[in-house]
Amino acid sequence: MIKTDVQSERDTREITIDRVGVKNIRYPIVVEDRRNINQQTVADIALYVDLQEHERGTHMSRFLEVLNKYHKEDIISNLEQFMADLRKRMGSETAFAIIDFPYFIEKEAPVSKIKSLLSYQCHFQASLKEEYRLVIGVKVPITTLCPCSKEISDNGAHSQRSYVNIQVTLGEFVWLEELIEMVEASASCEIYSLLKRPDEKYVTERAYANPRFAEDIVREITLKLRQDRRIASFKVETENLESIHDHNAYAGVWSNNFWEIKY
Repeated sequence: MIKTDVQSERDTREITIDRVGVKNIRYPIVVEDRRNINQQTVADIALYVDLQEHERGTHMSRFLEVLNKYHKEDIISNLEQFMADLRKRMGSETAFAIIDFPYFIEKEAPVSKIKSLLSYQCHFQASLKEEYRLVIGVKVPITTLCPCSKEISDNGAHSQRSYVNIQVTLGEFVWLEELIEMVEASASCEIYSLLKRPDEKYVTERAYANPRFAEDIVREITLKLRQDRRIASFKVETENLESIHDHNAYAGVWSNNFWEIKY
């Protein structure tokens, strides 16, 4: 007995759905690496399309069918073609993709020179309709030390771990490492995964010598982003995980022409 394809039934409520799809797909990907040519990692992927008003439901399995065709390819380098394939397979006007992944960089401790890996959370947001759009993002951990605390205290000043989120659209290629370095150069001090005692002394004193408000961080990074002609638009945010308060400090700047996919 042939069963009815319920998903293909016509809907009469006349409501277009902006986004339908699948989320939380764990999937291996390859990312370009400035030092090592490429890097293998595991991404958390979300794929969406629009659903026209007359369509009752989308075909969820087709998202995975398209994704699995890129199993052995560098999906990031082929992302525009992937989006075109997804849109065609789903019969939709627009396709969206959000790809989050950890990216590892080998860092050298400032004094002992011991090498270790530090993880940075990165993401790509892509959309294809009349044109292809791509946003690249990095989340960078840093140390910030409060200028006010340093100014009013006879001894010491409070510092904390902070996170800076940068999202950019590009006119020309930019390495993830370049965005990360841009953030770290604007911090009170960088974060390292492995430090010996001489290194701890160095990073503590460096942070004390370079106090930064959350506002200072985003302004310094904004200046760098504006001066880089390869970057078409941007959004930069910082959040301090305050060590002496039960709330976090936040600051953000974004260019007027910045575009992003909303989660």
